[in-house]
Amino acid sequence: MPIKSYLAHPVKGQKEKLIDDLIALKNCEVIPAENKEVIVVVTDTENDNEEDLLKEKIEAFTSLKLLALVSGFNTPKK
Repeated sequence: MPIKSYLAHPVKGQKEKLIDDLIALKNCEVIPAENKEVIVVVTDTENDNEEDLLKEKIEAFTSLKLLALVSGFNTPKK
């Protein structure tokens, strides 16, 4: 199960729109910074393919300026 965390930087003035866009996705936890224009996004998907599709959806948001991967790991199923 891939679990990854990203820093999402919104287009100027569109932080709330980006938060709403991200919250609408499943397998995605959203943690907005209170004092900066940045959002922490944590994804938890079943496999790498699902993770890639989710990342593509996020990168397609017009409210997103930059998405930076902070860390990621894959826990193999037993």
